[in-house]
Amino acid sequence: MQYEDAYPVVFVRELPGAATFYTDVLGLEVLFESDFFLLLAIPGEKRGAIAFALEEHPTTPPNGPAVTPGSSVFLTLQVADAAGAFEELERAGVTIEYALKEEPWGQRRFGLVDPNGLYVDVVEQIEPDPAFWPGHGVGG
Repeated sequence: MQYEDAYPVVFVRELPGAATFYTDVLGLEVLFESDFFLLLAIPGEKRGAIAFALEEHPTTPPNGPAVTPGSSVFLTLQVADAAGAFEELERAGVTIEYALKEEPWGQRRFGLVDPNGLYVDVVEQIEPDPAFWPGHGVGG
């Protein structure tokens, strides 16, 4: 099998709001857009991607998935400077759900919720607190 790409598809009820949020607020780039499907990518060379589709899209798998905001999935956007991103979004008036915090496991992060209820975790990798990983190197 020769792969060309891979990305998750999140089913939503409101696609235009998702498009505006991820492009205008978070700066992702549109790779493809229609009235029922939106494919976005992180700008630059490291082009992680995510797609959003209306829940009544014809490719929706049988018996789901149902649109359930706040369920067992959330989106992580890894950034070079979480504090800078936090300040930028706060100045723009974006509602922050989880304030900027340095986590002992090695992340500086904050969180917000998109227009469809999907939690977005904005993360910068930092040095972990050595006491958090006793007897282990970073990550194990």
